[in-house]
Amino acid sequence: MKLTIERSALLKALGHVQAVVERRNTIPILSNVLITAGPDGASFAATDLDIEIQESVPARVDREGMATAPAHTLYEIARKLPEGADVTLELSGDDPRISLKAGRSSFSLPCLPPGDFPMMPTEDLATRFTIEAKALARLIDKTRFAISTEETRYYLNGIHLHAADSDGRATLRAVATDGVRLALSETDLPDGAAGMPAVIVPRKTVQEARRLLEDSDDEIDVSVSEGKIRFHLGKAVLTSKLIDGAFPDYERVIPRDNPKAMTVENKRFAEAVDRVATISIEKSRSVKLSLDDGMLTLAVNNPESGQASEEMPVEFGEGSFTIGFNARYVLDVAGQIEGNEAQFHFADPASPTLVTDSGDPDALYVLMPLRV
Repeated sequence: MKLTIERSALLKALGHVQAVVERRNTIPILSNVLITAGPDGASFAATDLDIEIQESVPARVDREGMATAPAHTLYEIARKLPEGADVTLELSGDDPRISLKAGRSSFSLPCLPPGDFPMMPTEDLATRFTIEAKALARLIDKTRFAISTEETRYYLNGIHLHAADSDGRATLRAVATDGVRLALSETDLPDGAAGMPAVIVPRKTVQEARRLLEDSDDEIDVSVSEGKIRFHLGKAVLTSKLIDGAFPDYERVIPRDNPKAMTVENKRFAEAVDRVATISIEKSRSVKLSLDDGMLTLAVNNPESGQASEEMPVEFGEGSFTIGFNARYVLDVAGQIEGNEAQFHFADPASPTLVTDSGDPDALYVLMPLRV
């Protein structure tokens, strides 16, 4: 195998595929990227057995063939090569090493037999639809912060993606929750997605899919089955297994008639929460929200490091109300608000609070309160 590729094309492809490779592997071949030189150029592939990503790039192929190379090492070399450099990758004869040359730089890297590289079995991905990359990126960005990291509740370790009916409007909906907060975002249902199965896309797959969508204005082809999902954008194809489990009935925890409504300037509110949370350790302790006569008082009381409070005007109905939240979770939600104002809909200090965005009617958030 021998091919020559421009450094920026190599770096972009390796940036996508090497991210799938775990730093520590008990199976050596999973630390490698599979390089294929064919009549149409070069392709690079990596897998962790649950996710597989392949990306094709233009290259001058002098000798067709296949080889593997350490993924992270190859990426770091490409990252440090000068811009505009032409990179030659060559594997010849029985040499157990692949050579990389660019200008006056040369490297020799160990490789493993390409026949050992595991390929994910293909299956019929019956549901296929096309969606704008920006629309899919928005669904991910609005919800992924709420994905659970608790491995025992594995069915919450991803984004629940499914077709939904939103007041008579067909939508593609993404939902994530960790049990104490919930994020929901939706967009018009793409053609062909009406019959898609409800799936749970794993956290790592969500991260890698979002990486592919970075700064793209193109459309992405999505294929779904009961067990797998595939994203095809340009020359890159990401295939992943899905989480085998039942996502909880999230509709039951979304409050629909919380009578107490607070409208607050989101940027100013987030900055105030961040300031008073300085007293808390890693913004993880509760911040108390006290409402009275159109004034919100934010307060944090930490026995170890002191107290903090800040006042700001808000729109709120008559009467007074007090509730507590995890400060970091409040900031996570505030970071997703696109409009100038956020609306908090309260029932009582122990019930879930609904948060809506004045600039995005297709997103909502639910926060469970803390005892203060």
